[in-house]
Amino acid sequence: MSEQLADKKCVPCRGGVPPLKGNELEKLHRQVPRWTITKDHHIHREFKFPDFQQALDFVNRVGAVAEEQGHHPDILLAWGKAEITLWTHKIDGLTESDFIMAAKIDKLSGE
Repeated sequence: MSEQLADKKCVPCRGGVPPLKGNELEKLHRQVPRWTITKDHHIHREFKFPDFQQALDFVNRVGAVAEEQGHHPDILLAWGKAEITLWTHKIDGLTESDFIMAAKIDKLSGE
């Protein structure tokens, strides 16, 4: 049985590795299907909430996990929503750690 993405730890990228493409990318995407892949470069998801406070609370939980994992997403907070975008800046593309972080964020959202 393969290890669940949300149970893995993000690994710091030191550069020099190619971004994920093709089958590797699709295999990981199937594990976080609510995220959208854009141009094989980044993944994005919008989370909806009934008010600003719940969106803020969610963003704060995401921030705590991001800091713990050393993998920091771009986050847009607005009334009733939070948008999160992930990619590995060091290689200007996607790595497994982006999908690990996405799975951890999904788990925080209860989905």
